[in-house]
Amino acid sequence: MAKRKNPLGQMSLGGHLKELRKRFFWVALFVLAGSVAGWFLFDPVFNALQAPILAAAKDSHVNATVNFGTIGGAFDLRLQISAFIGVVVTSPLWLYQFWAFITPALQRRERLYTLSFLGSAIPLFLGGCYLAWVSIPNFVHALLALTPAGSTNLINANEYILFAVRVLLVFGIAFVLPVVLVMLNFMGLLSATAIRKGWRIAVVISAFVAALATPVADPTSMFVLMVPLLVLYFVALGIAALRDRRIKKKNQQLLAELEINSEVEANG
Repeated sequence: MAKRKNPLGQMSLGGHLKELRKRFFWVALFVLAGSVAGWFLFDPVFNALQAPILAAAKDSHVNATVNFGTIGGAFDLRLQISAFIGVVVTSPLWLYQFWAFITPALQRRERLYTLSFLGSAIPLFLGGCYLAWVSIPNFVHALLALTPAGSTNLINANEYILFAVRVLLVFGIAFVLPVVLVMLNFMGLLSATAIRKGWRIAVVISAFVAALATPVADPTSMFVLMVPLLVLYFVALGIAALRDRRIKKKNQQLLAELEINSEVEANG
């Protein structure tokens, strides 16, 4: 936030709004700059997304082409993809602006928690997106294989891109969920015991998310997402269990010291 001019480090509502407006300005500027770069990256990105359709059509011996339904469809799609690329590419910059806005209101430990969350959530989100990226060709191949022989599959470009973006986002967000469990544990809101007791619910949720993210009924495709999610869930459980054990041991030591001090005072 802006530099504080009072000894108590307080800021008026107007100061907060002014600071928020400044942060939003920088966020908009970063996203705009990233979108301009995304405009020039549209062709290679679109070609990479279209490649699975062309390859699957060739392998399955069906006619499948990406089409634009309106005269302005190509322009609209370029704008949407450019904005999406801008948001993704500049995510570290606008996340920092959000961090800089809330940091002064946090205690030192809370800052460490949120910084650790961002430091682990961003790579996991990108990892989930990468897994989705390499899985999309399999999804496309499985879906196009259902096209009847002798027919042509006219694929709407906007719908296909939205399909790809949805898969990318669902995979990325799903990979971040275990980090949320660890953060709640470190904040003292969720114990390792509660996480362990909820493993059945975690399996059901992982299966539901995998079914939502994978548009094909192939069980193998579902396991591509479900297995990593469960692995991350139990990794989060292990981290939470280690922390709870450390906290319990520390509390026992403090309790023992208090008992010793009480005995010394009573005897003295």
